[in-house]
Amino acid sequence: MKNFFRKVAFGLKPDEKAPSDPLVWAQKQVETIPEFNWKGKYILSEKEMRKYWITMRVEENTTLRKKYKNDPEGFRKAERQLENDVGKKFWPNNEICIRHAEALRSDHPVLAKLWYFWGNHFTISDTQTLSSFSTGAYQREFIRSNMNKTFETMVNEATLAWPMIMHLDNKDNVGPKSISGKDEWRKRKKKPATINENHARELMELHTISPDGGYTQEDVIELAKIMTGWRPKWTKGRDHGHDVSFDRERHEPGKKKVLGKVYRSGKKGINLAIKDLVNHPSCREFIATKLCKYLITDNPTPEMIAPVIKAWEKSDGLLPEVHKAAIKIAFEYNDKYKKFQNPENWWLTTINMSGSNYKYPVSEYKMNQFVFGFKPSHEMRFPSWLLEDIGCHPYKQKQPNGYSDLEKDWLSTELVIRRLMYAKKAFHQYKISDQIDDTIHERIIRTNFDNPDKILKIVARAKTNEEKHMILFNLPEVLKA
Repeated sequence: MKNFFRKVAFGLKPDEKAPSDPLVWAQKQVETIPEFNWKGKYILSEKEMRKYWITMRVEENTTLRKKYKNDPEGFRKAERQLENDVGKKFWPNNEICIRHAEALRSDHPVLAKLWYFWGNHFTISDTQTLSSFSTGAYQREFIRSNMNKTFETMVNEATLAWPMIMHLDNKDNVGPKSISGKDEWRKRKKKPATINENHARELMELHTISPDGGYTQEDVIELAKIMTGWRPKWTKGRDHGHDVSFDRERHEPGKKKVLGKVYRSGKKGINLAIKDLVNHPSCREFIATKLCKYLITDNPTPEMIAPVIKAWEKSDGLLPEVHKAAIKIAFEYNDKYKKFQNPENWWLTTINMSGSNYKYPVSEYKMNQFVFGFKPSHEMRFPSWLLEDIGCHPYKQKQPNGYSDLEKDWLSTELVIRRLMYAKKAFHQYKISDQIDDTIHERIIRTNFDNPDKILKIVARAKTNEEKHMILFNLPEVLKA
């Protein structure tokens, strides 16, 4: 049953004693949301991080474009300098440090693995420089912070979060019959008000009921009308960096009908619509199935999914109870099903099982003192390109549906070769003494596998500890938990 610790978390460190009751150990971790384990100084709120986005956006769209109007090369150089000044490369690395410390150092690695699931479910794709300034804070503040509440609460928080509104363009969702939509300036400027369906479509398709919910294009349009007016206002000094609020003048008046139910005009419409979506049978089945795909197998059976749905119904969607049910199913089916780990979870498992005192490579990144008012002195750095190289940067998804949970989508030759490369890299990150300790891999294997002799025999064929690392962490027994 030792692979259970890799299935719901990131394995055990070489000399770590396995919990006597793995199921209790795992379920206990999802009951509360502890403080972050990260000891670095800067854990800023989404609103605080937004200031850096504003600085870059306003400076780029006003001063730089005007100053270098006829000098494209000069604009590009000034833009790169501006990026440095506002920490465009620094902040994502800092967020990765916070994120990965939960997997590698905290007492709640199971909670961390589920946090990664929900962050991917409510994806913010790599657009409008959100990944540089906002996505990490969004996943901390609107996803992780709500993992001890109901799914309805999480959906409400995620839907109206500033990064999500920006990501799915609800700032451009204006009712044609609204006060703003009928304003004369729109005719003069030839900028008619339009319904933007992006956010409404993803709310139904990706976040709640899925296409199995039976919604139509008309339902999407009607939900988009309910969502008109939810936006951060634009000003010259802050661009769209203001807090999200309900702008009644942009809200489409009149009743709207979604999935057969009528909603009155006004601010309360979105919360009422979300309540109905998360209580739809298709929503429960969709989320339960995704959790089972993430933790257990690419093809979960109805018998696996049913207890998760039952826990949802019994608790009214309270996430700790839903998580406990999914963990229990993972435990009960542990010996029959193996789950291929996505690249990020594999990387963290590799580091954790190595027992590494891993410190992310220090990035000599100079920051403008005027903008930041501090010098970075973090204990860890992690270049974003590493996660991009293995195909799974958590803040830079290309599409709003997030990363796949299916094995077939991670088995390209190129991605497999990169895992070999990074297993080698992982070996060189842990204690120097362990690199010449010929017992280290035996300790890793005996701690983490029920069939250690078989794996030891395979790994023993390698000539060096480095080669042993590369072989061990790319065996099917590690790639699949």
